[in-house]
Amino acid sequence: MYEIANALADAVVLQAETGGGGPAIENTGLAALAVGLAALGAGYAERGIGSAAMGAIAEDRDLFGLGLILTVLPETLVILALVVVFVA
Repeated sequence: MYEIANALADAVVLQAETGGGGPAIENTGLAALAVGLAALGAGYAERGIGSAAMGAIAEDRDLFGLGLILTVLPETLVILALVVVFVA
């Protein structure tokens, strides 16, 4: 994750040093960055949610529905990011 931030900072510094008047990153690059970071965040969230849901389901099988909903919930972030990219 730090590599992405460093690459972005390097691009901004390079843009400032060369005196270019345009944007540091094109729109397609920003869209790809937004969807990629959303997917990374969703995966990070699912890591903890999935293990907790499996532990809860092992204790009580009635929690399967709730565990499934909570596990799938972070994926809506990625879906919304994709919708924003294709609509905007």
